[in-house]
Amino acid sequence: MNHPNRKLRILVAPLDWGLGHTTRCIPVISELLNREVEVWLAGNDTQQAILKKEFPQCSFLPLKGYNVRYHHKGKGLAVKMLAQVPRILSRIKQEHSWLQKIVKEYQIDGVISDNRYGLCTDAVPCVFMTHQLQIKTGLSALADNMLQQLNYRFINKYTYCWIPDFPQQPNLAGDLSHPNKMPSIPCFYVGALSRFSAVPTGAEQKGLLFLISGPEPQRSVLEQIVFSQLKQYEAKVTIVRGVPNGGSAPECANARVFNHLPKDALEKELAAASYVICRSGYSSIMDINSIGAKSILIPTPGQTEQEYLGQYLMQEQFAFCCSQDMFDLKKILQQAAEFPYSGGIALQPGLLQNAMDAFLLQCEQNQSK
Repeated sequence: MNHPNRKLRILVAPLDWGLGHTTRCIPVISELLNREVEVWLAGNDTQQAILKKEFPQCSFLPLKGYNVRYHHKGKGLAVKMLAQVPRILSRIKQEHSWLQKIVKEYQIDGVISDNRYGLCTDAVPCVFMTHQLQIKTGLSALADNMLQQLNYRFINKYTYCWIPDFPQQPNLAGDLSHPNKMPSIPCFYVGALSRFSAVPTGAEQKGLLFLISGPEPQRSVLEQIVFSQLKQYEAKVTIVRGVPNGGSAPECANARVFNHLPKDALEKELAAASYVICRSGYSSIMDINSIGAKSILIPTPGQTEQEYLGQYLMQEQFAFCCSQDMFDLKKILQQAAEFPYSGGIALQPGLLQNAMDAFLLQCEQNQSK
């Protein structure tokens, strides 16, 4: 039974592939709350730890993740990813069945899925949010096109597609978010989704900030490299390990080490950093652009999306990029000091709001039926 006089109830569910999908949903959730919408969240224990700290007023539903694992060596990633495809497809089917029950049981009026392919239903309007409309396989143009067709088969089941990027050049994701062919459903570019605000002009920037994130085991591989090289580095360093539910943080003589930092504390660290050193994950890139920080990107070995973004953004003079295998902190800092950073892309207000207007209007119309 519909209740047109109650608040809209919107479910937001990000993918569990690293922390980026979860954190980039924070501005979306904030916009929903600003519009006095009742927001429900879904995800695993790690995602709950992050989102409940930011939004303690929101109800949270447990939802299993895809639990994607990476190979220790980048060259083994493609084989390992292919081996996980049956399990991922099974999870997509399971979350689709889960959603049918949840929408009915909790009277959900709309769904926003960040890269979770099974969270769509004909019962309510559903948004699929992604910056990867063209997925880079690293194999061939034919393989890229075949994967795009499969990608669009899932996306076109949704009501809307939201793309976290800017609609024209310059933009942050290049070919990934601006393919030759778009999905057949209405698409909205919603700008760079970041939790953070621009650093005030004249803010003092000093010290290195390492943001170590992403799926295991590569997160730990990079962490070991960083801790090893910091033994020969004496200046100020802050490390955020990207493990919200981690135990005691490892000690490092010349660094402050945190498992995780809430939004306000991390924003201060970003503002104070002379360089942010992190993966070329897309959510990190959007955060860096919002803050206006200089960055050094280290793509996850074998992850073609991050490798493409690192190369693309270095070409655009947005960030300096280096490989994990060749990472030498002293040498990289010397090269970054000579790199002609462009200063980032100006934010375009109103993009997310326009997409939200269309989505919530359709939710209201559907609720009143």
